[in-house]
Amino acid sequence: MKIFITGATGFIGAHLAIELAKNGNVVHAIYRSESKIKDIAHENLKWFKGDILDVKSIEKAMFECEQVYHIAAFAAVWEQNPGDFIKFNVQGTINVIETAQKLGIKNAVVTSTAGVFGPSFNSVTTEKSVSEIPLFTGYERSKAESERIIADYVQKGMRIVIVNPTRVYGPGALNESNSVTIMIKKYLEGKWHFIPGNGESIGNYVFVDDVVSGHILAMQNGKSGERYILAGENVSYNQFFSTLSELSGKIFWLAKIPLIIMLAMANALVYWNKLTKIAPKITPAHVRKFNYNWKVSSLKAQTELGYNPIMLKDGLKVTIHWILSKKV
Repeated sequence: MKIFITGATGFIGAHLAIELAKNGNVVHAIYRSESKIKDIAHENLKWFKGDILDVKSIEKAMFECEQVYHIAAFAAVWEQNPGDFIKFNVQGTINVIETAQKLGIKNAVVTSTAGVFGPSFNSVTTEKSVSEIPLFTGYERSKAESERIIADYVQKGMRIVIVNPTRVYGPGALNESNSVTIMIKKYLEGKWHFIPGNGESIGNYVFVDDVVSGHILAMQNGKSGERYILAGENVSYNQFFSTLSELSGKIFWLAKIPLIIMLAMANALVYWNKLTKIAPKITPAHVRKFNYNWKVSSLKAQTELGYNPIMLKDGLKVTIHWILSKKV
């Protein structure tokens, strides 16, 4: 089978492209930068120069394919050029889905984020949850808008399944989409020394192989127009670093930074950006997220898709071994 994929040079996309190719499929992947594809290779993986904002390049790469995986997104912490989140994450999605519709391709899986459901308050977040407060970041808002537009195409007869990963980690490209693994790497090197707030804020961490499996299962078993949270384990920052220390045998000092101080630092970085154009590593919106818990459930994906994520300890063991053996 010929399968089209966007985002194949990214963290999740590279894993998915190779997995699909290993399974005997011919994978058509678009790329923008030659340097990003040199280490992603398989005899069944065919690269096409293109961009999700360039409809002609999408159509050329998608021609004769039977399935579409749309993973590419602008997932940066900072939007240097106002409108980039909408341009890439909304218009880019429209370009991919409309091209698929034009070519008669009925089946697509689109990657969103669990952030669109908002934080959890007195219960665990599920696909039925609606955020009680406005979404925090431009990235989350653009993904929510993308989901609303996808619903229109589903009404027109396309089978589109949405997957919503949480905080993904594991071996792979160390970029903004893999920030959790960068944090793990820095800790193992003795270069990470802070925990947000009191460390009790809960997040969900999912291993990259499980996210890849979730995408494929969504294509096979997902219901059109439905969303599926691809989650791992809910743990606090304190629990996360305690587990990381236990598994690695490395114990480093960790300071708990009050959120008011982190917020001041983030505001200073945003102001510095106005003077230097240096993108801030963290923004006030991201700091505010630490005030909340982000406990989620993947029960729907487990029940309807056959999704079966591994425990955090098991995923961290693989990730630690990869970092230490590769010396990345």
